[in-house]
Amino acid sequence: MSQMTYLGAIGAAQLEAMQADERVIIFGEDVEANVYGTTGAGKSRQAEGDFLQLFGRDRIRNTPISEEVMVGAAAGAAMTGLRPIVDLSYSSFLYLAMDQFVNQVAKNRYMFGGQASLPVVFRSAMFYGLSTGAHHSDRPYPMFMNVPGLKIIAPATPSDAKGLLRAAIDSDDPVLSFEAVPLWGSKEEVDDGEYRIPLGVARTAREGEDVTVVAISGAVPEALAAAEALGDEGISVEVIDPRTLVPLDTEAILRSVRRTGRLVVADPAHRTCGAAAEVSALVAELAFDALRAPIARVTTPDMQIPFSPALERQLYPTRETIADAVRGVCGRSREEAMA
Repeated sequence: MSQMTYLGAIGAAQLEAMQADERVIIFGEDVEANVYGTTGAGKSRQAEGDFLQLFGRDRIRNTPISEEVMVGAAAGAAMTGLRPIVDLSYSSFLYLAMDQFVNQVAKNRYMFGGQASLPVVFRSAMFYGLSTGAHHSDRPYPMFMNVPGLKIIAPATPSDAKGLLRAAIDSDDPVLSFEAVPLWGSKEEVDDGEYRIPLGVARTAREGEDVTVVAISGAVPEALAAAEALGDEGISVEVIDPRTLVPLDTEAILRSVRRTGRLVVADPAHRTCGAAAEVSALVAELAFDALRAPIARVTTPDMQIPFSPALERQLYPTRETIADAVRGVCGRSREEAMA
């Protein structure tokens, strides 16, 4: 075990995969100049080794600034035997390749009658909460959840970042990895050896009896902090981290809600048609009889992200807003808790 940052764990997973399988390649903007095999703000990231020196330009390749080209080339490379990892930098840039994602990457196995697989991973960073403005602050995983044929991961810890990415690289399906920039500096003990976390298996981040909080991506540490504070008020909170949004571990969520009888979903994405809406709908459909209170969602409002730090920080789920939602489903107010 070693102390690793979230980004260090991603680098370790990529290094292991490239050493294990010569078909694994990395390409994106400026990856050759980066010892970490990543692009964009990655130039300032700490590295585990110089990927270009280790693997050469046949396996680490710069691309033009064209997301459509990157995604289309990755689809073709995957269909003809390689296993690309594509670093698309900001998650907001995925929109520029929407036709390739939706009409090629997601559909080609079906369109070719199963004759071709698409073992490709698309990594992107969600730069929200950093005053990067409306063009660069999106958390767009919900819209890709709506596209059949794509798998989606959103790791919240260094260990999960390594294990999920390793499993994604080994998968014969296209996987989109959404990595929250506010988590980049988080550290924990991570297994030095090779390991994989199966896609579609949730993690119980904290056990509890009174309320289930399903927290997604950057909302996970906020939910854990809220649960810790609420414990002092006599409310026992269970925190479930889905880790994988497609496929979603529905059974783990339902199992928890059937025991606690209450559900709060904390999701940094927008409210309408978001991941929180999907989780809420599934519980309402399949575990309604177990609910002792209405489901509560703590999400980002349906508005563009302002540049102003003071305005932006009010939008996303925080430990305070999550705790208030938990008190609400328990029939308590903050004033009662402070009394």
